[in-house]
Amino acid sequence: MPPFVSICIPSYNRPLELVRLLKTINTACAKDIEIVICENDSLQREQIVAQVESFMQASVLDVKLFLNEKNLGYDANLRRLVEKASGEFIIFMGDDDLFETENLPSFIQFLKNHPELGYVLKTHTLIHRDGTKELFKYFPEDKFFEKGVDAYQTLFRKSVLISGFCVKRAYAALLQTDQFDGTLLYQLYLLAEVTLHHPSAFCSIPLTCQDESLRAVPLFGSSDTEKSLYKPGEITVANSLNFMDGFFKITAYIDAKYGLRSSGFMKRSFSKYAYPVISIQRNKGSKTFRNYCKQLEERIDINQSFYYYIYYYSLLFFGKSFCDKMIVRLKRVLGSTPNL
Repeated sequence: MPPFVSICIPSYNRPLELVRLLKTINTACAKDIEIVICENDSLQREQIVAQVESFMQASVLDVKLFLNEKNLGYDANLRRLVEKASGEFIIFMGDDDLFETENLPSFIQFLKNHPELGYVLKTHTLIHRDGTKELFKYFPEDKFFEKGVDAYQTLFRKSVLISGFCVKRAYAALLQTDQFDGTLLYQLYLLAEVTLHHPSAFCSIPLTCQDESLRAVPLFGSSDTEKSLYKPGEITVANSLNFMDGFFKITAYIDAKYGLRSSGFMKRSFSKYAYPVISIQRNKGSKTFRNYCKQLEERIDINQSFYYYIYYYSLLFFGKSFCDKMIVRLKRVLGSTPNL
């Protein structure tokens, strides 16, 4: 009998981080899940194989490890995972993130209770380097969406993080394309197509966790499709700008295909919630930060809302650490991410 959920992990150069993730998968879910790992021809392949094989010998979980013949790049590796998965639903996980172990059974039960869903937006936690926990809970409670433009536009920006991205496998399998290779956002193309044609939902159960003190440096830019866009091992201004361009490559495609005007909506949405977009370059100094923001204003009109200027000047004068703490406190008071 096929598993109900395939946990799909793109793996690259992170043997210890990968096993750390595997150890957070609740073994009480063993009968419902398979774990599919596609190793993307990294320098630490041998270490990854050794670590995964050791884990497999000691665990009751069903783990399948596939070794790519060459580095496919991030987006193409997601497609390979879809090809190798056999569950009704897929949950993607970055190899340096974690599950909220005790909550995985409840999330799977949520999926079982709602088999009609094509996509589910998860709740997740970010642990800052100082230990402060920030909850990304986009609505006060579970929320369901009919298929259509409203679901697509509402969920698009909220679904960037790959860890916990949950989609029905059969729908994703029908959407395979290399058109967005290099964007690092293939999952958002899947989201757009699936939510336009199938019901979707937000689940308020915290499913995944990002711990900034444990996260590895980004390695994007090692494949042929990425090397002209990203520099591995750091987050340069060019990396960030090219990443943001990818969002609107996808929305432009969706607009042209379906006769929509979602790109304008998405740009306004990114402006209202611009904090993570611009704060990523704040610690490189005020000059670099100002230059980065100026380029964003020119390329994607990110300065459309007054919220953008609140974020910009707060970061400029008070710095990222202080602003991070203020946002965490605001979320705790409100109980969820504010709807601006």
